[in-house]
Amino acid sequence: MKNLELKYGCNPNQKPASIFVNDGRDLPVEVLNGRPGYINFMDALNSWQLVKELKEATGLPAAASFKHVSPAGAAVGLPLSDVDRQIYFVKPDAELSPIACAYIRARGADRLCSYGDWAALSDVCDAATAEYIRPEVSDGIIAPGYTDEALAILRAKKKGGYNVVRIDPDYVPAPVEHKDVFGITFEQGRNNFRIDEALLANIVTENKELPDQAKTDMIVALITLKYTQSNSVCYVKNGQAIGVGAGQQSRIHCTRLAGTKADNWYLRQHPKVLALPFLPTVRRPDRDNAIDVYLSDEYEDVLRDGAWQLVFRERPEPLTAEEKKAWIAKQTGVTVGSDAFFPFGDNVERARKSGAQYIVEPGGSIRDDNVIATANKYGIVMSFTGMRLFHH
Repeated sequence: MKNLELKYGCNPNQKPASIFVNDGRDLPVEVLNGRPGYINFMDALNSWQLVKELKEATGLPAAASFKHVSPAGAAVGLPLSDVDRQIYFVKPDAELSPIACAYIRARGADRLCSYGDWAALSDVCDAATAEYIRPEVSDGIIAPGYTDEALAILRAKKKGGYNVVRIDPDYVPAPVEHKDVFGITFEQGRNNFRIDEALLANIVTENKELPDQAKTDMIVALITLKYTQSNSVCYVKNGQAIGVGAGQQSRIHCTRLAGTKADNWYLRQHPKVLALPFLPTVRRPDRDNAIDVYLSDEYEDVLRDGAWQLVFRERPEPLTAEEKKAWIAKQTGVTVGSDAFFPFGDNVERARKSGAQYIVEPGGSIRDDNVIATANKYGIVMSFTGMRLFHH
């Protein structure tokens, strides 16, 4: 197929809408179920590039959870811990494939933002992955293939309307890309910059001990940032994005936003949160919302009389500000990436509060000396890549 007509564009009034390849080739995608729209395909094609590159760079199955053309989360397929299974709503005895683990971890980065996501898998979608997606609120999925069992599970989702797209994994886009804005066409070379371990060699801090896991996390951060609306900052731990700050006009606001998300990810593992006495009838999205409010300054909204009875068997004790601060202070081993240089040391100060021990960024600020000095103050390892990764 060379042209696929869509219901409408970004909004219902934007018609006609379609997708096609400029050079006249057949489309590299096939719709196996549902009717994906304009924004669905924007998410699908951006997320596919991310997971494809992430697998090529790490050798591990990769997945992403996209919303509004930016990742809510991305991860490689490392095994889940017992705590991971609990906070991501996975049965203790569920048998999980590496690609299932990758998606569960990608969606688990920010489950609130992943509500209604577009899923992307670097590998064939199997039954374990499809079975996890089945009860989640999700718009669609893109993968290089599907097992018969997985396809049957996904086709039954959303009363048969779940969007399932298969992409040709061997498709190579043209080296020059185009974009229209206000009737004017922009042209540029595609961003084919390769992100790998060699990019991390320029360590500019006094501490130069960069373990293999931190190298992997830096690669995860950088490739995630390559497909995140700029400005953007990404916090990563153990091959999983745990906080993504996208599309902010100020770099420090990106760092704060991503850091707050990373803090919330870690707070979900607090004993008080793990012990929340949910009613058995409360669905996953409602649990996520309740946990989000419980962890916020508006916790009384879910703990006041008349509210807590809707989600809990008994009223939980609040998680105090002091308890949250003490728990977050235990977080370690976090890697932080930035798509452009940190202009001030305040970004390092904020990242450090969320457990950052490793930072990767392009460098090139006139205040690099201040940024490096701030990292040295905390023994942080910082690598300068020399390459900006803006995405618009």
